[in-house]
Amino acid sequence: MIRQLTFDLPVRTARALEDFFISPSNGAAVELISADWPGGRLLLVGPKGSGKTHLAHVWAQDWQAEVANATDVVTRMDELLARAGGALVIENVDAIAGDTELQEALFHLLNAQAGAGGRLLLTSRVEPGQMGLTLPDLVSRLQGAASARLDLPDDALLGAVVVKLFRDRQIDITPETVSYLVARAERSFEAVHHIVDALDQLSLSEKRAVTRQLVARVLDKPDDLDAL
Repeated sequence: MIRQLTFDLPVRTARALEDFFISPSNGAAVELISADWPGGRLLLVGPKGSGKTHLAHVWAQDWQAEVANATDVVTRMDELLARAGGALVIENVDAIAGDTELQEALFHLLNAQAGAGGRLLLTSRVEPGQMGLTLPDLVSRLQGAASARLDLPDDALLGAVVVKLFRDRQIDITPETVSYLVARAERSFEAVHHIVDALDQLSLSEKRAVTRQLVARVLDKPDDLDAL
């Protein structure tokens, strides 16, 4: 199951239960996502890079839930309706603003899921009133759901993720180098993944250890990360 933050990290694949670390930035959301939701529905809200997808997949694995993107609800409707009595994850609900067909399909799915007594976890970068949805009934359903918020990772959580990413690559890195990277990196999981990938490639190409100096070179040239 989800475990508490530790720097004694094993090598794991991404999005496994053992890979989600609890910190003040996500603790309240983790507690709520493990609870019994009113109406069996929960909206997980957080900015890009806050870990919504990771936590959604943790929950999906725990509940053997089907995972779908909100933009695919129409094409996957038959499949999703067939699982309405079980557990579903619908990601990126805010991505369907302006698409009436997708909004109506999601509204239909929400009703079917509620009628069948299933559990439904939805993710979005913003609250329902800020999504730009044009179907009032869908907005109302989403506003009536329980909600949990994820903030961008704090230093402790980002540091744990950095350590894990390097250990996944069998790369040793000192605590001082981790602290230096965390203090200067963009505060998102996506950003540190990108930085660690770049450092891994640079370290291999130059046959040298990942040091504070190497981190500084990568962070001082963010526009060059894609070229590494």
